[in-house]
Amino acid sequence: MNRGYNFSAGPAAIPTEVLERAQEELLNWNGHGCSVMEFGHRTPEFQQLLEQTEADLRKLLNIPNHYRVLFMHGSASHQFAMVPMNFLAPDDTANYLEQAHWSKKAIKEAQGFGNIHVQQGFHQTEEGLAIVPESEWQLDEAGKYLHFTSNETIVGVQFKTEPKAFAGNLVCDMCSDILSRPIDIEQYALIYAGAQKNIGPSGMTVVIVREDLFEQMQTHRVPSLFQYPLMAQHKSLFNTPPSFGIYLAGLVFEWLLERGGVEAVEKLNQQKAQLLYDAIDASDFYHSPVAKDSRSVMNVAFTLKDHSLDSVFLQQAQEQGLLALKGHRDFGGMRASIYNAMSLEGVQTLVEFMREFERKV
Repeated sequence: MNRGYNFSAGPAAIPTEVLERAQEELLNWNGHGCSVMEFGHRTPEFQQLLEQTEADLRKLLNIPNHYRVLFMHGSASHQFAMVPMNFLAPDDTANYLEQAHWSKKAIKEAQGFGNIHVQQGFHQTEEGLAIVPESEWQLDEAGKYLHFTSNETIVGVQFKTEPKAFAGNLVCDMCSDILSRPIDIEQYALIYAGAQKNIGPSGMTVVIVREDLFEQMQTHRVPSLFQYPLMAQHKSLFNTPPSFGIYLAGLVFEWLLERGGVEAVEKLNQQKAQLLYDAIDASDFYHSPVAKDSRSVMNVAFTLKDHSLDSVFLQQAQEQGLLALKGHRDFGGMRASIYNAMSLEGVQTLVEFMREFERKV
């Protein structure tokens, strides 16, 4: 098998064991003589698959019964519009942290549905890019919610805990660090996460929402497929669901549970990130643009001292089976996304390559 170490930010690596199992079951799922992609979503068999997938996610994240779990079509970018569409009347206000690329897109979408109060979330410090201290935030306390991104993938800045500065509803874009660590679900009104980083393939988004909020939602103005209450009422089966995405997510959830759940994977993720950041900090050749207390455990961005070597670095990395290390177009440089599916061995191999590349040049 010629499988490299995939450091892509998304669509990201899926555990090899999960892909191998999907490969084995692709033509004959559970002895039914056809693929899960060909199976009717109203059948008892698919209903059982859906229920088990939700139950495993609830176990992994300790999701209380008064939260609903939705498996929805599309990407997190769809949720940029769906959140304000459901929560805001035209004269309502919501708070948004402006952090980087994706939060700016969320703000732009939300501005079409209500009054959006924007608070700068990141600032440049002597040590590097950092989260603005909550004591400096100025929020509209009458806002319907505070929206933030728990982990920004572009330059790798991550909240270590939930913001405490807003007493109202907390809405989180958790695409890139969901299932990477334990979280207190009850701190949130709604969480959404595109599947293509820590859950499964692109094309599906998981939404976790507190059900008492349904009574407050502006569903009379919202198309049926975009209504959270309606999708919850039909248990993600109002229309044909993203069945293959649900199936693969279920395999990923099983894979996580077999490895000790999010508590165990958090320890491994911390180990991987520490190994890579230590290598960067120990070198004059590589540089991290992010202050240490704001660094992401999922996305490690770094630059080379001599930018003219970027293309050579990437080419030689590719030749060594180290894939997708090119940084986002808004940042440049390099980015190693080390989600749950990235092994410790993969990060060790990258660090060894980085040291050897520096030595040679």
